Amino acid sequence: MQPQTRKILIDTFYIVATQILAYYGIRYMLSNARGSENQGQKERGKAVAKRLNLKGLQLNDYENTIMGEVILPDDVTVTFGQIGGLDDIIQDLNESVIYPLNHPELFTSPSGLLGSPKGLLLYGPPGCGKTMMAKALAKESGAAFINVHLSTLQDKWFGESNRLIRAVFSLAEKLQPAIIFIDEIDAFLRTRQSTEHEVSATMKAEFMTLWDGLMSSEGARVVVLGATNRPNDIDAAILRRMPKRFLVGPPGPEQRHQILSIMLKNAELEDGFDINALVRSTGGMTGSDLKEMCRNAAIRPLREYIRTNPVELQRHKERGGAGESTAQLTTEETAGVKLRPLVLTDFELTSVHHAHALGQAYNLGDDLFSLRESLD
Repeated sequence: MQPQTRKILIDTFYIVATQILAYYGIRYMLSNARGSENQGQKERGKAVAKRLNLKGLQLNDYENTIMGEVILPDDVTVTFGQIGGLDDIIQDLNESVIYPLNHPELFTSPSGLLGSPKGLLLYGPPGCGKTMMAKALAKESGAAFINVHLSTLQDKWFGESNRLIRAVFSLAEKLQPAIIFIDEIDAFLRTRQSTEHEVSATMKAEFMTLWDGLMSSEGARVVVLGATNRPNDIDAAILRRMPKRFLVGPPGPEQRHQILSIMLKNAELEDGFDINALVRSTGGMTGSDLKEMCRNAAIRPLREYIRTNPVELQRHKERGGAGESTAQLTTEETAGVKLRPLVLTDFELTSVHHAHALGQAYNLGDDLFSLRESLD
């Protein structure tokens, strides 16, 4: 072999070997980069799987990532008994979701018409209890609750988002009965447009395709639950897949009475406290507004005590150190403090006019949503 030919072969070998090493090196670094990003999520997923005692269940990397979004019923403290003013919705959820998920033998028929709907939508103005209702449903149903976050599904590598969406449904089928919950569903599954980015469009298409595949599965005890305060922004194809829709609006007088009774159950009130007068003065307020109003009222007696007992506060500073705020009284230190009971004037109604405006604005939006449903 000529020396020149030998040199060409050696150079060619080194070039090819360098390219191969560079390819596998870059591939290794990219795989490690993605693994480090999802490592925390996978660790949470392993902890959840351990608590579920899923020793014989085989999960792939994507399902392990989604497993980190699973919320167990024991970790939820909210129950239906803590939600006031939504008894009709609670009863409907019990009959159409919880019973079919937990007692499938009662909802079998040759016609196939019995069973839980594959999609539910909770919609209404902010602060009316949609997310709280979803938490209570996770607690009361005893089902695996997959709280899907858009940040978990989105991935910078092409095609990975679709695989994560597929993992959501495959994991739900393995853990059934299961509820897939998407809060602010309008941000993810909003109306499709021709100018939409390709990645977002393929994610929506993948989600709907898998949703339909799940609906065709015999005996699959999986429900997709969405919550939003912008129902008109949700794609029409998604609304078709959510036949059960519940308007969680501002509470009426009876509902506000029930909510306030639950919130003030353990509060010390003055003798003859007129809760009906409080109910009448809070028209149009949401459940969140009522909670904030009660919180502000409950802290007023403590503020008065702090301002009128500077000596006690000075002692507290000496015990706790100069770096602590004088308002940071511990439970042990306030155990012997006698605060006055709450009176009606403690409840400032500064957000009433705002709440009225919110309710009126959303009533208009709800009318438009109803009109759109009738046209569809």
